[in-house]
Amino acid sequence: MIIRRAKNGDLSGLNKLLQQVLMVHHNGRPDLFKPNVKKYTDEEIFQIISNDETPIFVAVDDEEEVLGYAFCVFKQFVNNEIMTDIKTLYIDDLCVDEEKRGMHIGKQLYEYVLDFAKANGCYNVTLNVWSCNESAMKFYEKCGLVPQKVGMEKIL
Repeated sequence: MIIRRAKNGDLSGLNKLLQQVLMVHHNGRPDLFKPNVKKYTDEEIFQIISNDETPIFVAVDDEEEVLGYAFCVFKQFVNNEIMTDIKTLYIDDLCVDEEKRGMHIGKQLYEYVLDFAKANGCYNVTLNVWSCNESAMKFYEKCGLVPQKVGMEKIL
């Protein structure tokens, strides 16, 4: 397995895993997430791939099959009234193919993202996780992440 930046030829693998993530969210919160839709159009994925501010990393096997991905976004508040100017790498989405879980692919992807963030002068790496996704929360806690802020709701 190797981890590298995503390229246009990874589209079908990215779409497959994006669908898996969508269904985890839909199954956990069907009141919020629609089933059988796409988070991004193919054209949007191509634009994300080509933008250095939104790197996507993929773990691929010897046949170039996408085993997992990490969609990332650089974020920085500059000259903000209350926030410091730190540079953050935000993990928008991290997924390992449900058939390949338990092989430490997610951990390797996460560590790759950490190394990339450090090499690019980031202060921290952040992400959001839905509370209905307990396995993801446990995975991130095992990786050493701690809550930074908590989103709360009251359904009316």
